[in-house]
Parts: sequence; structure tokens; C-alpha cells
Amino acid sequence: MVKSSSMFNSPLILLILFLSGLLAGTMDTIAGGGGLITVPVLFSFPISPLQVFGTNKFQSTFGSFSATLNFLKEKKYTFKLIFGVLFTAIGSFFGAYCVGVIPATLLRKMVPFMLYFIAIFLFFYKSYGLKKSKQKIDEKMFFLIFGLSIGFYDGFFGPGTGTFWAMAFVYFLGLDLKEATIYTKLMNFTSNVIPLTFFLVKGSVFFLPGIAMALGQFLGGFIGARIVLKRGSKIIKPILIVIALILATKMVVDNFFLR
Repeated sequence: MVKSSSMFNSPLILLILFLSGLLAGTMDTIAGGGGLITVPVLFSFPISPLQVFGTNKFQSTFGSFSATLNFLKEKKYTFKLIFGVLFTAIGSFFGAYCVGVIPATLLRKMVPFMLYFIAIFLFFYKSYGLKKSKQKIDEKMFFLIFGLSIGFYDGFFGPGTGTFWAMAFVYFLGLDLKEATIYTKLMNFTSNVIPLTFFLVKGSVFFLPGIAMALGQFLGGFIGARIVLKRGSKIIKPILIVIALILATKMVVDNFFLR
């Protein structure tokens, strides 16, 4: 197990880590993309990439847990979602297992363009996701397909997972963006917990900064959940578009210009 080093002992640094977790947790609950904040913050410290991603997965799990807990208290989940949790857990397990075994090169190049397409589609299709539509696939089949595939993706790679879940819920199950976002957080929490166990076993989590950020994430998840419940699809959609564009652009720069 990796012990926190003295570089994280400064109260100012811990406050910055807490605030980054707070902002990321709020944003991530509403539209995803919290890693856009937390990963660069962690990379600013002299720790290995594996420790960055392990610590990031640790703290982000608390944000998805907080949001999920809030939605659960509001009785937004039904027993039928157990199929989603089960298949997402299986998918994320195999995804985490394949990290370092299968090259992620193709995914790194494909994903940003998928996110650009989603952002452009949402921008021009003004009414998409603002109200419920016709369901296109049986729920059990939906969770089998997307639980395994998106769960695997989150365990293996990760960026844009919340966006892909939300779009899948809206298009295939006919949910509005508010309900899709609520369901997405449960699946996010599931696919966060499984890979986290791999990082913990490898000793790739710095606990002091991780806990500071986790406290911010937990509060951010609560705030984000309140915003989703009160404001709904109208606030989710524009934020989702912005996050998708920023995440896609960052990935394009990282993959094609910084190599």
C-alpha cells in the first residue's frame, strides 16, 4: 500500500484538492467529465501515472456514491436496475483486468470523434432528451449490451462514460436527460468500484490527497444531485454539450499533438 508523502501535508494543498474534488463532483453528477479537473490536478504532483489514476478512481467513487445515495433517497431507482448493475459490474471487471494487456491506442483516437458527434447532434437537435420518447429495446437486453460494453469501457479506459450512458438511456429506453442522468450515476458508481479494487490491490492509491478530494467529491455529488432533481433536462443538456466538446478537444490534443 502506498503511503502519502510529505508533499501532500500542506493545508493549502489539501484545500486545493478538496475544492477540485468539490467542483469535479458537482460537474460530474450533472453531465460527467469530472476527470477533466481532477486528473490534471493530480498530474501536477510528482507521482506515477498509475498512482494518478488510482487516486483519481478512489476519489471519484465517492462523488458517484454521494449522487447515487441522494437519488436513492428520493426513490429514483427501481429493482429492474439490478440487471444494469450486474452487467456493468461484470463489464468493468474485465475492463480493469485488461488494462495494460490490450493497447488502448484505437480507443484513444476514436472516442473524441464520438464525443464531437454527440455534442453536435445535441446542439442541432434542440428537443432531444427534453421529454420521454418511445422505448426501442427490451430493458434486460439493453442492460446486457450496454452494461457489458460501457462497463468494460469504463474499467479499461473511461473518458466520456457518463455521456455514453446518458445517450444510450435516452435513445434506446426513451428516457429524458434528467432520468437518464440519474440512472447513469448508479452505473458510474458500479463501474468505479470494481476498477478501484484493482488499484487498491496494486497499492496505487495515495490516501491523504485521495481523502481530501473524496470529501469534496462527496459534497459535490450531493450538490450536483440537488441541481439535477430541481433543474432537470434543461440544465443538463447545455452542460453535457460543453463537457463533451472540452473532453473531446483535450483528447485530440493529447493524442495527436502532444506525442
